[in-house]
Amino acid sequence: MQFVGTFWALVPPIIAITLALITKEAYSSLFIGVVIGALFACDFAPVATIDMIVNDGIIAAIADNAGIFLFLVLLGIIVALVNLAGGSAAFGRWAEKNIHTRVGAQLATFILGILIFIDDYFNCLTVGSVMRPVTDRHQISRPKLAYLIDATAAPVCMIAPISSWAAAVSSTAEDLDTGISGIQLFIRAIPYNFYSLLTFVFIITLTLLKFDYGPMRGFEERARNTGDLSGSAGSTEENANPKGRVIDLVIPVIMLIILCTIGMLYVGGFFGADTSGCTDYAGDFIGAFGNTDAFVGLPWGGIIALVLTVVYLVARKVITFQQAMECVPKGFVAMISPILILTLAVSLKAMINSLGAAAYVQDLMFSASNFLYSLLPAVIFLVACVLAFASGTSWGTFGILIPVVTAVFPTDSPLLIIGISACCAGAVCGDHC
Repeated sequence: MQFVGTFWALVPPIIAITLALITKEAYSSLFIGVVIGALFACDFAPVATIDMIVNDGIIAAIADNAGIFLFLVLLGIIVALVNLAGGSAAFGRWAEKNIHTRVGAQLATFILGILIFIDDYFNCLTVGSVMRPVTDRHQISRPKLAYLIDATAAPVCMIAPISSWAAAVSSTAEDLDTGISGIQLFIRAIPYNFYSLLTFVFIITLTLLKFDYGPMRGFEERARNTGDLSGSAGSTEENANPKGRVIDLVIPVIMLIILCTIGMLYVGGFFGADTSGCTDYAGDFIGAFGNTDAFVGLPWGGIIALVLTVVYLVARKVITFQQAMECVPKGFVAMISPILILTLAVSLKAMINSLGAAAYVQDLMFSASNFLYSLLPAVIFLVACVLAFASGTSWGTFGILIPVVTAVFPTDSPLLIIGISACCAGAVCGDHC
């Protein structure tokens, strides 16, 4: 095991990142990173390497993330239902009458992203499907729309106490010796999460000043001058359901938000018992959210929301039951790409962990703490950026770094909260990169 606990543990993600930047293709780049990581972990033994890739990598990634995969598919089906019912197209018609400028369309995208704070996957899927017709009409390029959506989704989840990200951070910190609960630690860290907060300022400033730079400027100029949106598949209203109304979009979205919140509270024990039989958080809203498992709570709410959405749309007679069922495979197909990327990213993380990357990074952090104590939050931010970017998972970054932060800083140190904030902000930054 000559590669374990050394710089070699970081080589697989470095290779995956480099290949992704060169080839602009994520699937093969991530898979090659997984293969190299497995080769290092197994000392280049071929049979053991294949076994590790299949069992410890891909199968384990699918098993551990089955809940979020299910939630993604449920979201895809609900989006397909809303689109088929004409809800998104109806919102587009309403927006056409009420949003008259490119600035207004971009601000509306940002505001809608702020309002959907429960989960970043849900945020991206919902805001993307709702705002795409609106931004297309105002000749806003697809890359700019993608940037506005993604730059809002993770930061708003990172500063919202009621979100899957808050649950991930608080559950990671819950059993650590910090003197306060995980959710309290998360809430106290919010004001110092400068990356997330300043990202909002950056989006608003770029929008109001009508300023773009780098490759984005080229995409935007091409969209304005030629109508080439770089990825547009044409109008999303060509076959729009004329029976659709804005309420056919609003009601499913509201139901999903409410039911996912209830699902996360239920799993966390708010209503008397969570999935592990704990009753300590009965009636404790904040405690239940800190105790919840988003990978269970989100599908819990998503399944009920899907059933109610089908019942509502069929009862409204905007679609038939048969058409609703045809949306099931459509929603699954729409989610294949993120499911594949997430599977490979988590598999890569498993390879990195097997090589002792966490211990290697932790040793570097403790070494730095001897002479860079006051600057450690900045170091933590940079390390979190690199880990999130390399592993493809912000939540995995929390799991690695938050225990390190609590070990480095004593519970009475003001730098503890700053360090947690830096970890959270760096994870979002790496996610964005």
